[in-house]
Amino acid sequence: MRATRSSVNSRISDRLSGFAPSAATIPPDSGFDSDSRVRTGDYWILIVVLSLVAVAALVFSYSRNEILLSGDAVAHISIARRVFDSRTPGLLQLGSVWLPLPHLLTIPFIVNKFMWQSGIGGSVVSLISYVLAGVGLFRLLYPLSRSAAWLATALFAANPNLLYVQSTALNEPLYLACFVWAIVFFSEAARCLLQRDLLDGRSLEKGAVALTAAIFTRYDGWFFACVCWFAFLTKALPLLRRRLQGLTDFRKAAWKPLLLTALGPAIWMAYNFGVYKNPLDFANGPYSAKAIAQQTTEQGSPPYPGQEHVLTAGTYFMKAAQLNIGESLPAKILVLVAVFASVAVAFSQDWLAIALLWSPLVFYSLSIAYGSVPIFVPVWWPFSYYNVRYGLELLPAIVAGIALSFSVVRRNWNREWLQWAVVAAVLLLTGISYFRSWRSTPVCLREVRANGSARLELDRRLASLISALPQNTVVLAYTGAHGGAFQIAGIPLRRTVNEGNLYIWDAALAQPATTVDYVISTDGDPVANAVRNYPKGLTAVASVEVPGQPRTVIYKSPHHL
Repeated sequence: MRATRSSVNSRISDRLSGFAPSAATIPPDSGFDSDSRVRTGDYWILIVVLSLVAVAALVFSYSRNEILLSGDAVAHISIARRVFDSRTPGLLQLGSVWLPLPHLLTIPFIVNKFMWQSGIGGSVVSLISYVLAGVGLFRLLYPLSRSAAWLATALFAANPNLLYVQSTALNEPLYLACFVWAIVFFSEAARCLLQRDLLDGRSLEKGAVALTAAIFTRYDGWFFACVCWFAFLTKALPLLRRRLQGLTDFRKAAWKPLLLTALGPAIWMAYNFGVYKNPLDFANGPYSAKAIAQQTTEQGSPPYPGQEHVLTAGTYFMKAAQLNIGESLPAKILVLVAVFASVAVAFSQDWLAIALLWSPLVFYSLSIAYGSVPIFVPVWWPFSYYNVRYGLELLPAIVAGIALSFSVVRRNWNREWLQWAVVAAVLLLTGISYFRSWRSTPVCLREVRANGSARLELDRRLASLISALPQNTVVLAYTGAHGGAFQIAGIPLRRTVNEGNLYIWDAALAQPATTVDYVISTDGDPVANAVRNYPKGLTAVASVEVPGQPRTVIYKSPHHL
């Protein structure tokens, strides 16, 4: 069955009158031509293949002891575990900086001790998200070109960096799934308007659910939600002007999805205000990206690349995106092809989906420039690794653009040999790029090796020490830094007083020698400051020193019997 190639913008029907204010008034097939609906068999093929690939990648990374290399992944697992394994269990253990959805979804998979200790439980949500994102990308592109949908999904699924990241507890795969499906539903709602003059309220509701999930996964989702609604309204506005009743019906269908989208940030700010007395604690609190940047930047240091300079910031983000495709010339060519093909499709077919796919470029340009979110790439100054994985946010846009280049050629040059030549060139360039990426180690894996190997070694040594502590003793520790040690040792977090315990934590920092049995202090963390200010009664019993990591000391208090 061939997918339609005619422009959706030229298919506005004048035979239908009015918008459909609710899902009940919409025929089951509204919003799609009969040849643009994804077949059930295609879905099952995708789900099975993507699931097998995801599991294989997880097994490979786990066999090499690499799924816990990322400090952020370990921290995500620790936060999720604290919700039910804590001296003060409950939702307040979610903290204020990282958004809660990844942690809440991870909880069922880390109740089992093995799943928690191994880190596999933290990878399950990412694995499922990888499958959902691939299926969503296929559905998004299918109405534009069935062959492009298959090709883009294959390029997306085979990306070496994504395959590694989806084997960890990092939240990028979950966000990508929410991101892609939000575009799917808003694109379908817009297509329904353009093709049949019907407002698909169900698509808007599903899109709002996907947006809300994105909002509770990464702060990228807050910006993306605004862009998504703005782009949709921009496309719908010309049709709304055609009749007086249109605006009324649109308001009836859209106010609930809009309200649901707006509730996400409102709920999170209300949570921050209720717990930390600051609705923006996640943005300017002591553990925010801004505060961490101020603490870790030496006085007099030059600004990081792109700081207060949007163009440079955008250039670094694009470089990170390209490195996630590959580091050689073929990867650069593929990104250029993706950009030009995306522009061509935006002008001739569906600008809404294309604009939304590329929207992370705007968000990260602003975040790097003004949000204290640096990205360091190994090939440009300062020639190191930091947040390179953020480039994966553009992976759906790049693979979609690469795949759509085939349909662009087919639409403009009706020569079969040229069409097959384009496909062969794309597959060859992608194969070379991905092969070289695996051969030289994917950049996201190199990043966590460079930044996480020493930390993981520290966690392992510390785990062996705390495993030898007497049973049922209580330990004061900053689990933001040492959660991995307790995870590896399999010691319940309820035996710790940590930053998630709020008032108990503050009291323990004020009197560390009288409230716990042991104290774990790492140079520069809150516990180290407490030990320096209140050292009376504390006796050092062990220490761990790993090159490249701050010194960690275990103290025994007179409180221990």
